[in-house]
Amino acid sequence: MEPEATGGRHADHPSVRRRVGLAVVRGDSMRPTLRPGDRLLVAYGARVRPGRVVVARFPDGTAVVKRAAEARGERWWLLGDNPEQGVDSRHRGAIAAEDVLGVAWARLWPRPRVL
Repeated sequence: MEPEATGGRHADHPSVRRRVGLAVVRGDSMRPTLRPGDRLLVAYGARVRPGRVVVARFPDGTAVVKRAAEARGERWWLLGDNPEQGVDSRHRGAIAAEDVLGVAWARLWPRPRVL
């Protein structure tokens, strides 16, 4: 199953610049960095930099947790850490910058650590 994110339900409202919320990892595409059920602390609206773990939305509405590999103009190329699992930009192409909802700062559970 593809990783999904929950939380930050107001993140796409234009008045929200930075909102902290939680995301839950679903699926194996971010192994070994993240595992299914991991809880992430996410800064919605934060500046994205290459190499950071992000919460994003694909054009079909699917919420995902991926790594921001590189900016391509006004779009981001997102990759899973486990190329054998999940769907990422290799399958769907780069996504619009506004569809990168937030940056994961830390894993809160089960083993807290900064990402």
